[in-house]
Amino acid sequence: MSMSDPLGDMLTRIRNGQRARKQTIASPASNLRQSVLEVLKREGYIRGYSKENVKTGVEEISIELKYFEGKPVISEISRVSKPGRRVYSKVNDLQKNYNGLGIYILSTPKGVMSDHEARKENVGGEVLCKVF
Repeated sequence: MSMSDPLGDMLTRIRNGQRARKQTIASPASNLRQSVLEVLKREGYIRGYSKENVKTGVEEISIELKYFEGKPVISEISRVSKPGRRVYSKVNDLQKNYNGLGIYILSTPKGVMSDHEARKENVGGEVLCKVF
């Protein structure tokens, strides 16, 4: 069965994994998921990730979750732009998430990046998710 929202599925796996205090979780691999994980790693929300071959033609991403003093670093992660309702934002219209403490992850013509990087590059795009 095909999945209607693969990125939303990965965000839910991260959320559930942190609630269960898991050290690593697994998610099916895709380029978009890998790009979002790269932004999360750059911003310090996850320890890292690695791509693994499960069997011929099937790849999986192993995500290392991050904790600080026993609590998850990510306290909130949610999808903004959904398959039924896409959300786009110009660079001037980008809001700050929790007064700049959180980030929005955007898909822009220059690649997937955080809202801080998008302001620096002066580019807008589709708002994929918000993280705090």
